[in-house]
Amino acid sequence: QVQLVESGGGLVQPGGSLRLSCAASGDIFSINAMGWYRRAPGKQRELVAVISDGGSTNYADFVKGRFIVSRDSANNTVYLQMNRLKPEDTAVYYCNAHLIPASSWIPYDYWGQGTQVTVSS
Repeated sequence: QVQLVESGGGLVQPGGSLRLSCAASGDIFSINAMGWYRRAPGKQRELVAVISDGGSTNYADFVKGRFIVSRDSANNTVYLQMNRLKPEDTAVYYCNAHLIPASSWIPYDYWGQGTQVTVSS
C-alpha cells in the first residue's frame, strides 16, 4: 500500500506565498514523476506542475513564473512553492505520484487526499 501525505495548505492574502509538501511512503520500488494538480470549485481537476525523476519540470501556463516544483528523491517528497498567489489560485491541491509498487512492478498513479489553498483578503 502506498500513502501520499500532503501538508502546507491554508489561507493567504493575495500576493502572498505558501509551500506545499507531499511525502510518499509504503510499497514503493521507484517513483517516475511527482506533481501537483488542483480542483477549484465548479471546475475540473487540472495540472499545476510536474517533475520527473530526472528533474525535468512542466508547468501550467497560469503558474509559470510564480510557482516552483521541486523534489527530494531520497525522501520521496515533492514540494510546490507558490508565490504571488492570486484569488483564482484558490482550490484543493492534490499531490500525484506515478510510481512502481515493489509488490507488483505495475506502474500506477497514486493521489494524496488534497489540501485546501485559499487566497483571499
